[in-house]
Amino acid sequence: MAAKRTLNAKNLEALGAAALAELLVEVSAGNAVIQRRLRLALAAAGGAERAAQEVRKRLAAISRSTTFIDSARRKALLADLEAQQQAITGPIATADPALAVDLQVRLLELSEGVLDRCSDSTGAVIGLFQRGVEALAGLAKAAGTRTEALVEHAVDLLQENGYGQFEGLIPARARLLEEEGLHQLEEALLERGGVDLFTMEQLVRGRGDLDGYLELFEPSQLTWPDTAAEVAGHLLSGGRAEQALAVLDRAAKASQIMAAETWHATRIAVLDALGRSEEAQQHRWQVFGKTLSIPLLREYLKRLDDFADVEAEERAFAVVEQHPLPLVALQFLVFWPSLPRAARYVIEHCNDWHGDAYEIYEPAAERLSADHPVASILLLRSMGVFALAMGRSKRYRYAAEHLRQCERLEARIDDWQGFESHVSFVGRLREAYGQKWSFWQQLER
Repeated sequence: MAAKRTLNAKNLEALGAAALAELLVEVSAGNAVIQRRLRLALAAAGGAERAAQEVRKRLAAISRSTTFIDSARRKALLADLEAQQQAITGPIATADPALAVDLQVRLLELSEGVLDRCSDSTGAVIGLFQRGVEALAGLAKAAGTRTEALVEHAVDLLQENGYGQFEGLIPARARLLEEEGLHQLEEALLERGGVDLFTMEQLVRGRGDLDGYLELFEPSQLTWPDTAAEVAGHLLSGGRAEQALAVLDRAAKASQIMAAETWHATRIAVLDALGRSEEAQQHRWQVFGKTLSIPLLREYLKRLDDFADVEAEERAFAVVEQHPLPLVALQFLVFWPSLPRAARYVIEHCNDWHGDAYEIYEPAAERLSADHPVASILLLRSMGVFALAMGRSKRYRYAAEHLRQCERLEARIDDWQGFESHVSFVGRLREAYGQKWSFWQQLER
C-alpha cells in the first residue's frame, strides 16, 4: 500500500485528469509562481506562437519591475526564469528555432537589470544567465542563424556584462562564428567603444591564433603564476607542450609559487603530455608535502605499481603528521578520510585548536562524532571558547548548539582520556564568561 501512496508521476496519473486538474487549481491558489507555470503550460499546448506570447509578456513584466529581490524572494525569481527558459528551449525551440533564438536573447538582456536589484550571494541567478548563454549557442545552431545576427546579438549582450554573466559567450559561439565571424565581432566591438583584454584574449583564442594570444601579454605578466598557468594551459590544448613548459618555468621562482595550485596542476599536466611521467610524479609528491592536497595524493597513488600505493600512503600519513600547520593536517586526515588517525591527532594536538576556522572544525567534529566523541568534543569546545573570547555575538547561537552537541556526546564517553567532563567545562566557561548573557540565553533555550 505504501508504494501506491508514494508521490511520483505514475501514481499521480492513476488519479485521472479531472482530479489532477482540481488539485492543481487548489495548490496554485495564492501561489503566483505556480499559476504562471500553469498558464505557460496551457499556452504551450496551444502552439509555439501562443507560448511565445506568454513568454514575451512575462519577460516584459520582469523587465519593468523595480522591486528589490532579497534572499527570501530569490527562489521564486529563479523558478520564474527557469520556467521561461524551459519553454523557450523546449516546445518553442522544437516548433520554431528562430523564434526561440529571439526570445532567448530577450531573456538574457534582462540579466543586468535583474542582477542590479537582486541579492545573489549564492550565485544561482548569475548561474542561470551563464547557462542561458550556452543554451543560446545551441538554439542559434539549430536555427541556422546568420553570422551577422550572431555578431549583433553578441555585441549587444557584451555591452551589458557588468556582472560577468556573459564571459562564456565568445567561447560558446566560437565554432558558429568561425574565424571570419570572430573578426567581424572584434571590429563591431571596437566600433562600439573598444575591447578589453579579457575579451580580446577570447577572440584571439577562438580564432586559434596562439601566437597572437601570447603577444597580448607583457613578459612581466608571464612571471605571475596564475597568468602563466592560464597561458600554458591554452598552449597545451593547442599541442604546444614544450612552449607551455617554458612559460611555466618563467614563473617558477615567484615567491607565492607553492600556493599557486593551478600552476602546479598545469605543470604536472604538461610533464605528462611530454612523456616525463616520473618528473610529474616527483612534482606531485613535492607539492603534496607542502600543501597536503588530497587530489594530488590520489593522483600520485593511482599511478604507482600494485601494492606500492599502500606503502606510499603510509609515508604520506607520516608527512601529514609532521606538517607544521596542525589545522591543514587535521583537514587532510578528516577528509581523506582516516578518522581514527584524525581523532588521535586531535587529542595529541589538543592545545592547537583555536576555534576560528569554523569551515574546518564543524565538519571535522561532525565526522568524528560517531566513533570518536572525545575528539569531536575538543573541536566543538574550541569553537565555543573562540566565539566567547572574541565577543563574536553573531556566532553565539552556533556556539550554544556546539555545547548542546557536547552534552549529547558526553553520554557515550566512558574514558575522558584526561580531559575534563562536560559539566566541569561548562562550569569553568560560566565563571570566565558569565557576563555574556546573550550566549547563556541562547544555551538555555
